[in-house]
Amino acid sequence: MWPLVALFTAGYAAPYLLPTVVGRLATGLGLTQTQAGLTGSALLLASACAGFALAGRVDRIGPRRTAGAGLLAMVCGYGTAAATAAVPVVLAGAVLGGIGSGTATAVAAAGIAAHRDPHRASTLGLLSVSATAGALYLTLPRLGTGHGLPFAALAAVAVLAWPGTRRLEAVRGGRPAAGTAGLPRRGAGTALATALLLWSLAQNALWGVSGRIGTVQAGLSEVAVGAVFAAALGAGLVGVAAAGALGGRLGRAVPIGVGTAVIAGCVALSAGAREPVTFAAGEIAWNAMYPVVLSYVIALAAALDPRGRWTILAGAASSLGVACGPAAGTALSGAAGYPVMGAVLGALLLATAVPLTVVARRASRPRVTAFALPRPESHEARHAYALARPGTQP
Repeated sequence: MWPLVALFTAGYAAPYLLPTVVGRLATGLGLTQTQAGLTGSALLLASACAGFALAGRVDRIGPRRTAGAGLLAMVCGYGTAAATAAVPVVLAGAVLGGIGSGTATAVAAAGIAAHRDPHRASTLGLLSVSATAGALYLTLPRLGTGHGLPFAALAAVAVLAWPGTRRLEAVRGGRPAAGTAGLPRRGAGTALATALLLWSLAQNALWGVSGRIGTVQAGLSEVAVGAVFAAALGAGLVGVAAAGALGGRLGRAVPIGVGTAVIAGCVALSAGAREPVTFAAGEIAWNAMYPVVLSYVIALAAALDPRGRWTILAGAASSLGVACGPAAGTALSGAAGYPVMGAVLGALLLATAVPLTVVARRASRPRVTAFALPRPESHEARHAYALARPGTQP
């Protein structure tokens, strides 16, 4: 499983490090917050587009070749962005690196969907990327303040994941998938992808302005806000471990539905916080629950299509929501204030909980047909079985 976990970590590292990437672009290159945010959004939009383009095509191209191309794009793109201070070149490098991140995520998603235990695979991937991001958040400030350090870190993560591509052919087997023409459960998959887009948008709308809420509204210093975020990432690790221990004992509908409702409450609590304890409680509880729900959502997408096409499309939709989130948060908070923004985002999350839970419940129902009957052993039963299943020899 480790090649999938490594590739998952490389693909998801950019969204996890987005706040520090955007912050370093503003301070290191002299960009405005809007310009830096748009650069980060361009990176994530490129990642989402790569995911949409590769849905159903990873097998046909070959997982090893696709992953290698994605990691190479990450190294070249993020490496170029780290090595120069020319804004147009940094933007181009960020976009190329985003394409690579989306490609790596698509291959990892396809492999996780084909795995015999998709929930365990996604949980290990989230645990790995959370630990990697936490270590980088603690390390990068000690190395300097330049804009190139986060980009260099993303390139380094891609290099470390490269050896795992040699084993991807063995991990991802089966017949080549013919694009998205034969997508199963289109209604459920479309509902899942749409809800996940809004689910990610709502949370990243708050994440994009959480630093301002902590300093302006809750009265914390920048150092204290950084400590809260570090604690929140640590809570995320605990949440991922809890999701792995829980496994499928409660099914998928309960963790997804109840977890999203809890996240909605945390979002409203954090956005409305006017003192440090409330702000910290909301941020930490939110980040502890987020990876729990996400691990079950990934497993749900894998259940809709074992070839991984819905997993890739849902991941791309999530990246699209992540990209649009900061702009939505800035617009909402500027127009109505942080508490009202939190109430709106919380209501949106509650609304997404309904289709996510419905899809999870329906996907959990077994489909029993004559073509899914176990092959009988007796001679007489094999004749009856052959009649029920055309093409089977008695």
